[in-house]
Amino acid sequence: MRDPGGHKGTFGTVSVIGGCATSDQIMAGAPALAALGAFRSGCGLVRLLVPEPVAPIALAISPSATCFVLATSSRGMIIPSDACGAIDGAASTSQCLVIGPGMGSDPAIATLTLRALQQQWAPVVVDADAINALATIPDLHLDLRASAVLTPHPGEFRRLASVLRITHDPTEESSRASAAAEMAQKLGVIVVLKGRGTVVSNGLETWTCPHGHPALATAGSGDVLAGIIAGIIAQHVGRASTPRRAGPALTLLDAVRIAVFAHARAGERWAAAHRASGGMLATDLANEIPAILGELEAQAP
Repeated sequence: MRDPGGHKGTFGTVSVIGGCATSDQIMAGAPALAALGAFRSGCGLVRLLVPEPVAPIALAISPSATCFVLATSSRGMIIPSDACGAIDGAASTSQCLVIGPGMGSDPAIATLTLRALQQQWAPVVVDADAINALATIPDLHLDLRASAVLTPHPGEFRRLASVLRITHDPTEESSRASAAAEMAQKLGVIVVLKGRGTVVSNGLETWTCPHGHPALATAGSGDVLAGIIAGIIAQHVGRASTPRRAGPALTLLDAVRIAVFAHARAGERWAAAHRASGGMLATDLANEIPAILGELEAQAP
């Protein structure tokens, strides 16, 4: 139950670092969809940290967000020195960070992702292109200090798994749980291995989501999931001093499992309502989330 005397600052702040605007590629939707996912989970404030040319497009998709621009070179590449300072500021004033949606192949991504993971102020959801960037960092496990959640699809999982010498097949039903658990153990993170029967593991406990629907196989679905995860963390985990909703705080693992469950059920609900197996937009998916979380809250003891 939300505090009736609360305000937007009471319900957590998420900062999303993403997007790209190089000379040959513009991606603005992904970070904006992550912001929508965070808002729809009940998060009070969302900041977008995106390259300057991306900002107007991202705000058009998610106008409730606040936008901070990342300086870029004449070719549209993010300038790491400036962006690292922005990430430090976001981490110190947010209850959760998301990094990676729509970042493309900018060489700065590895530097920025590592910067986010080396701070200890706020948990970090590492998604999409930021996961690919981790595969380029030698001795990665030595640099991780933040509480982190990695959200790879099978292709992203394989790229990072090859560096970590993990041989389990992330697409084989019989080995998906073992694959996620081994990566979680090696990095000391929570792994969300997306796909049919999304697997969530912290290396000690492993859970497979019993829900889902083919309608979820649509562009932006993973970005929305990253935002939902971050929004629930910001409200119910975050830093120790963060005001929370009434009721017990959640562990990081429980927050992630709730987000994955809500995301899967939202896909099912949309498909049932539309009597369709496809055609859902990521914005449709985000719009289903409040009702799903409301039902879960009503069922809680």
